Amino acid sequence: MSSINTNVPSMIAQRVLRNQNAAMVVSLERLATGLRINRGKDDPAGLIASENLRSEKKAISGAISNAQRAEQVINVAEGGLQEIASLLVELKGLVGQSANEAGLSAEEKDANQLQVDSILQTIDRLANVTTFQGTKLLNGNFDYTTTGVTGALLDDVSINATRLANDATLTVTVAMAVSAQTGGVFLSTGTTYVDPGGGGALTIEITGNEGIQQFTFASGVAQTDIINAINSFKDAMGVSAAISRGAAGGTANSNRVELRSVGYGADSFVNVKELAAPTGLDFIFASAGAPGSSLASLKDAGVDPTLLINGQNATTRGLDGRVSTDGFDVSVTVVGTSLLNTTGGSTIFTITGGGADFNLSPDVNLAGLVSIGIESVATGNLGKGGVGVISSLKSGGDQNVVNGDLTLAQKIVDEAVKQIASLRGRLGAFQKYTIGSTIRSLSIALENTAAAESSIRDTDFAAETAILTRQQILSQAAIQTLAIANAQPQSILALLG
Repeated sequence: MSSINTNVPSMIAQRVLRNQNAAMVVSLERLATGLRINRGKDDPAGLIASENLRSEKKAISGAISNAQRAEQVINVAEGGLQEIASLLVELKGLVGQSANEAGLSAEEKDANQLQVDSILQTIDRLANVTTFQGTKLLNGNFDYTTTGVTGALLDDVSINATRLANDATLTVTVAMAVSAQTGGVFLSTGTTYVDPGGGGALTIEITGNEGIQQFTFASGVAQTDIINAINSFKDAMGVSAAISRGAAGGTANSNRVELRSVGYGADSFVNVKELAAPTGLDFIFASAGAPGSSLASLKDAGVDPTLLINGQNATTRGLDGRVSTDGFDVSVTVVGTSLLNTTGGSTIFTITGGGADFNLSPDVNLAGLVSIGIESVATGNLGKGGVGVISSLKSGGDQNVVNGDLTLAQKIVDEAVKQIASLRGRLGAFQKYTIGSTIRSLSIALENTAAAESSIRDTDFAAETAILTRQQILSQAAIQTLAIANAQPQSILALLG
């Protein structure tokens, strides 16, 4: 049928041309923006997936930034600790020099004390001025707070790391499954040493962790004099003497002298050897009671405890125990003479807060939180409870270098050096493994998430260019077709003559 009122071929050509132009506009938009999905209608499911991935990318980027900031905080703290470590080395040298009493004048000792005072003041100043954005790092601001710690039972408590939710507390139970022991050897002296053969002397050699010493006791010497003689070298040997009051596996026997290592645990020992026994009899025993054979020499080491912290077996050495797991790192030092150091002994304390918290996860929750404790490094805190703190080395202190106890002063400084070294090592491990590994892992996660989002949302330029070329050709063909369809009604004029 020939008609001029309704040009159906033209209508078809117009519809096709509109569709081709619309498709070409989509291709142009994708090529111009670089995105395959510019609005929801482009790919509803893909838009949802890509928006989720974009959110994850932003969260991962934030976590990387947090980790880098945490590393900067640790770097600042490490810088202060490094200088304090150098000052402690100088302090130890001054203590050693001051012990050379015969070679130093009073003025030189006073000069050494001035240097000691200056070092202690500088350490306190560094503890107070080492800051990050105004937050002090080494004054105990990031140390954990505890309640219920019984000083008569626990000589030292260090909370290295723990996870606490907002306003939450954590109860810590320390239980002794097997107590720590010292090394022990017994001498059969009686209340008065008497050589049954008549008048001969007994010469023994005693060795402990700190050194070795020989003793010669004549027949007729009182037991108390033997004990006093040995104890006068207690610090030099690391061995103490007392009237036997009984020991594990034995009974009390006041006729024997009990020689004990000063320290506890498997590293502590006492070794006794007879160098001369005039009657041919041996006076050394392994137990306090009468049973057992006498020996010419005997060495005995202590026993490390079996310590449980919140039900977990602690790594122990002497009286020190530590449990370290993800989110819970606690160290304690047991008082050796306390009831806690008995099989079945226990105590409880509570961690109430504190610590330096860093969120190194894309998700803000307790699982993504890492925390580390940075205790105060002021002079009143450096050292160890059972030994002392380095503030006691200042002028007027009990361990000052002019007239104080320099042997104890050196032990205190040694403990302070170990304390700073341990803190630096702990911060270094946290920086290298916790922070460093987190940054590397998050960086890989960011790359993979970005790649996943790109595969969904970004334009494939090669494919889209081919699509645009096809749309352009089809659009031009539709235009030509429309021109033909519009010209077709003109042929009807030929029928009108």
